[in-house]
Amino acid sequence: MIWFLATVLLLGLALALQAGLVAFAGYVLLGVYLLSRFVARRWVNDLHADRACDASPREIGESTEVAVTLTNRGALPILWVLVEDLVPDRTTRQKPARLSVKGRRLQVASLGPRRKKTIKYTVTFLTRGYYQLGPGLIETGDVFGLHRRHRVVGKPVYVMVYPKVVPLPKYDFASERPIGEVRLQNRLFEDPTRTAGVREYQLGDPLQRVHWKATARTGVLHCRVYEPTTLAGATLLIDFHANGYPKRSEPHRSDLVATTAASVAYAVSVLNQQVGLASNGRDAADRIREESLVAEGEEGYETRDAARDRFELRDESDRLRPVVVRTRRGFDQFQRIREALARLELADGLTFPQLVLNVTARLPRDATVIAVLPRVPADSAAALGALRRQGFAVTAILVGLSDSERLDAHGRLLAEMVRDIRFVNTEEELAHLGGNAAASVPVSYDVSVAVE
Repeated sequence: MIWFLATVLLLGLALALQAGLVAFAGYVLLGVYLLSRFVARRWVNDLHADRACDASPREIGESTEVAVTLTNRGALPILWVLVEDLVPDRTTRQKPARLSVKGRRLQVASLGPRRKKTIKYTVTFLTRGYYQLGPGLIETGDVFGLHRRHRVVGKPVYVMVYPKVVPLPKYDFASERPIGEVRLQNRLFEDPTRTAGVREYQLGDPLQRVHWKATARTGVLHCRVYEPTTLAGATLLIDFHANGYPKRSEPHRSDLVATTAASVAYAVSVLNQQVGLASNGRDAADRIREESLVAEGEEGYETRDAARDRFELRDESDRLRPVVVRTRRGFDQFQRIREALARLELADGLTFPQLVLNVTARLPRDATVIAVLPRVPADSAAALGALRRQGFAVTAILVGLSDSERLDAHGRLLAEMVRDIRFVNTEEELAHLGGNAAASVPVSYDVSVAVE
């Protein structure tokens, strides 16, 4: 626009002064301006891109190849075009990086009429997450540099990377598993390890239930009566509030929390028990810009950064509802939980006590509540204590705590009568999560002092 106004001003001045050469120069400049504008717009509109990428879910450490084919559909040759396939900056610039890229995502090319140019690169996923690959950003313009045109081409693809699952080979599911044994009001199963009393023999009672000592004393056959119990699975409550994850510990702590939750969920699902999940984090899929799905090919951006910001995932999510996978049995239940953990991101909306208050009505009472926490402030301990007083079996798994933080957290939880407390700082410790919970408490810890 500035060039156009300057040209018009020059022509007006030349006509007023009757300067023929100046007028001629003005006409030439106006013609160059209009031709450059036409060529730049024609070039950018003639370009089309297709993306080939396997977007199936991946495991950590796996790779996928991305191929972007740029086609000149017009009859004019394109002298230059700058092509960049977008990848979120925070995934590559963060230390350590969440993904690595091998190959050239940004190239300068020239295309003849009806010709194609293919850009290939390989992405290796280093951590769990929900990654956006694309769209492509193209920039072209006239050879004089008077006009630049930017355009977004090719719809993005989204690749989900699952969290790691650590096997728990030493998990004693019969007695020491944190899922626990929950006494029920209705007689669903009887636990032969818990004798509630004896009664007289009834027709049809199996012989292994006969209480021989009582029979010998009374002279009448008596049978044992067992307490009704069941191994009823677990509901995972995951605290993903940003305040519990300092930047210096990221992404290690959040990934370890997700790995812990996935490993416990897998261990429960293998036993064909019900399992579920609730978290105050946000779902990365909620941050997909809806306008980016319908505005492909839109142009008119002043800079490449403006186009990039429009089509990346939103930095913020206004969703205040928790991420919930309802507690139930099913062969696909673990897969749902793993997908939710893959997309789970830190949020600053719901606090952990608010999460507990929100989901308490939906928690089945025959499932142990397993809270996976990066810290235990007083209000979080009080929320778990409230669940304990309502009759829920509660286990706390604390992730990434220092020795002093362990002492404080253990004291607060004991004060709320939450006694099953386990600590995880590494994947090696996670593999022994099924050991005795008391063994995880620091040796120098004085319980009486902590409770006070």
